[in-house]
Amino acid sequence: MRIGVITFPGSLDDVDAARAVRLAGGEPVSLWHASHDLAGVDAVVLPGGFSYGDYLRAGAIAARAPLMRDVVDRARQGMPVLGICNGFQVLCEAGLLPGALTRNSHLHFRNRDQRLRIERADTAWTSAYAEAQEIVVPVKNGEGRYVASPAELERLEGEGRVAVRYVGGNPNGSLGDVAGVTSEDGRVVGLMPHPEHAVEDLTGPSTDGLGFFTSVLKAAVSA
Repeated sequence: MRIGVITFPGSLDDVDAARAVRLAGGEPVSLWHASHDLAGVDAVVLPGGFSYGDYLRAGAIAARAPLMRDVVDRARQGMPVLGICNGFQVLCEAGLLPGALTRNSHLHFRNRDQRLRIERADTAWTSAYAEAQEIVVPVKNGEGRYVASPAELERLEGEGRVAVRYVGGNPNGSLGDVAGVTSEDGRVVGLMPHPEHAVEDLTGPSTDGLGFFTSVLKAAVSA
């Protein structure tokens, strides 16, 4: 399966995301933010980094990049999309996911291995896990605090759209310990932690993150 990885100016983890796709058994396809060519991919990953230097708001400019118009259109037709860290910020700014990511409550950049709980194991990006399974992947962000209005947060909780939750300590003050959310159809997922940095024993704290990428291969086949 062909999984596109978009590079924006300031992307840092696009190569890591492509490697994770390859290790999962997919074919990574490099996509450029300024084009309108999705190259026939089956799914898209928006990687971490500091797109456009995080000017205005993190992810605000990247959400309006030419290729994102095509991503939004295809996502609304059911194409799986994963946003990691800055990519999560982009998905929220583009209106594909609810809520917003703001400055960490303690105003410090946080970089550490983080324990997470999979709250939804039936999305396009989490089906390789069991519900309530705990995993460890790195987190590294300065604007990772997930916020939403009380009514919206209650709706997300009620609809079961919190995909991943922080356990063992909240690194950024996210409301409800939310680490990631999903769209209504479970095809679009965004999370602040970095599963692409936990795909090999040599370089990661675990291989726990690989399941995000093996999950979408099955989802793309069944689409």
